[in-house]
Amino acid sequence: MVPLARIEFLPFYQGTLAADARTGALPGLEVHFGVFEGVELDITTPLAFNIPSGQGTQRGYGDTTIGLKYRLIPKSGGWPLVSLVPKVTVPTGSASRGLGNGASQVDLAVAAQVSRAGFQTYANVAYWINNGSDNRNYWFFGAQAQYALSPAWIVGAEIFHTTAQTLDGPPSTGFNVGGYYLIDPNNQVLFSAGRGLQNAGQTNRISVYVGYQVGF
Repeated sequence: MVPLARIEFLPFYQGTLAADARTGALPGLEVHFGVFEGVELDITTPLAFNIPSGQGTQRGYGDTTIGLKYRLIPKSGGWPLVSLVPKVTVPTGSASRGLGNGASQVDLAVAAQVSRAGFQTYANVAYWINNGSDNRNYWFFGAQAQYALSPAWIVGAEIFHTTAQTLDGPPSTGFNVGGYYLIDPNNQVLFSAGRGLQNAGQTNRISVYVGYQVGF
């Protein structure tokens, strides 16, 4: 969680290849603000792309996501750090061009984190209210573990499951492996790659993420 009065900028590339299209953001930008002690405000603004199979590339501004991280229970003794992490996605992208959801989304989520020496584990459970005529509300479950190989190199892996997000869409399960490299306390490089394990051909044949975070 970002400390009080600190701000972080995270430009990134994110891409996912599915059965009939390659979608993502190039570039995207996350901004993290420490607005109060134990409260972080996050804003994500992507320049989205959509490349349907056999068709031309669509580019434009995508959906905007605004989220909070609120420290509900601080880490104490053997208890994990528990946070509320709600988000709202505003449909600023063009759904007809494959650059947005077409309607608003609300993410009601809670996360728990446990750290032991160089290990850190993290779990997230979320219920998404997914508005729109062809959409359906869905659940997200995720868990990750990471290990500090050195003060600079941290590596990890995560697995996640999402129930169906549309009326005729399938559920999906997938994984990512990656980590980050700390250049100094204010600069780091983040990276990950993964794919689907369930209905991968339709939802996630391969996904890649690369970002650079700078803080002040």
